[in-house]
Amino acid sequence: MGRVGVLLLNLGGPDELDDVRPFLFNLFSDPEIIRIPFPALQKPLAWVISSRRVKTSQANYQQIGGGSPLRQITEAQAKALQSQLQQKGQDSQIYIGMRYWHPFTEEAIARIKRDQIERLVILPLYPQFSISTSGSSFRLLERLWREDPALNQIEYTVIPSWYQQPGYLQAMAQLIAQELDQFANPDQVHIFFSAHGVPVSYVEEAGDPYQKEIEDCTHLIMQTLNRPNTHTLAYQSRVGPVEWLKPYTEDAIPELGAQGVEDLLVVPISFVSEHIETLQEIDIEYRELAEESGIHNFRRVPALDTHPVFIDGLADLVVDALKAPSLKLSQVTQLKKQVKMYPQERWEWGLTTTAEVWNGRLAMIGFLALLLELISGRGPLHFVGLL
Repeated sequence: MGRVGVLLLNLGGPDELDDVRPFLFNLFSDPEIIRIPFPALQKPLAWVISSRRVKTSQANYQQIGGGSPLRQITEAQAKALQSQLQQKGQDSQIYIGMRYWHPFTEEAIARIKRDQIERLVILPLYPQFSISTSGSSFRLLERLWREDPALNQIEYTVIPSWYQQPGYLQAMAQLIAQELDQFANPDQVHIFFSAHGVPVSYVEEAGDPYQKEIEDCTHLIMQTLNRPNTHTLAYQSRVGPVEWLKPYTEDAIPELGAQGVEDLLVVPISFVSEHIETLQEIDIEYRELAEESGIHNFRRVPALDTHPVFIDGLADLVVDALKAPSLKLSQVTQLKKQVKMYPQERWEWGLTTTAEVWNGRLAMIGFLALLLELISGRGPLHFVGLL
């Protein structure tokens, strides 16, 4: 089979407080995160946003120890996966490619070339596909392959999403059951699935399958759990002046409190590692919101991290991918119903319907807000708290 490698893709996070500003700049420089019609202005806009958000973000990271644990957890996952693959008779070298912080995807690809890997499995650590997560990393990899002919010597295959994987579902169900049993009345606990949100335009206009996959995933987890509990799915972490997928987590929690819910178990469904959105946003901000809403019995299901059933499921994904026909990066958008990943095929000038379809409402509003900010020193991004 030749030398086999597995490339784990993830978001990345600042290791310490001084890393927060450049991490945010890298994040907002990605056109899959903020879509604007003029690529030349992507980095200036990213600089403005990261400069205005850095203090707030640093304060949030300070609350969880001064940096993100994502790199250390992903490294532990890689080590556990390598060991599990060896137990299944598959020797592999595991690489980590972060999108917005070290070790960057480009660094991982350089190591893969250095180690003369002949077969590669590209595995995003996002169970569900989205333009702004797996899609962004796939777009970067596609460019790297196009620019470096030497990479064409590597036989690779992509795993676009894997939320249906039995090991993943079983691990999630086990963690939920363990937390439910900590309540006095486990069957009365309301299970609250909180997923990272995306702008509605990504789903309705760009064809992002993320919402459907999140909804399917929630159903499959509840089916695997096989408990009588009621449940809710909501979306967290929205920013900016456009509509995101609803219901919003910050709205849904008070509504449940008003309905008399007393016991709440939050499940971070789109995250497989502890990071800022679990440790700070859910554990601190949403816990406080729940208490203010009259929900005093609040627990959160831990992220999967290195859960042995989860790691075994990832190993099965790799083994199965090596046996199946290869799926190339160029095939992913076709597989995902012709998702319109950035850059778009064309642009029409002006605030036209077509312009919104191709670039999203966030593109036009973000661009106009940047002009206002540069001219007047004030603007809608400052007003909504993005700057």
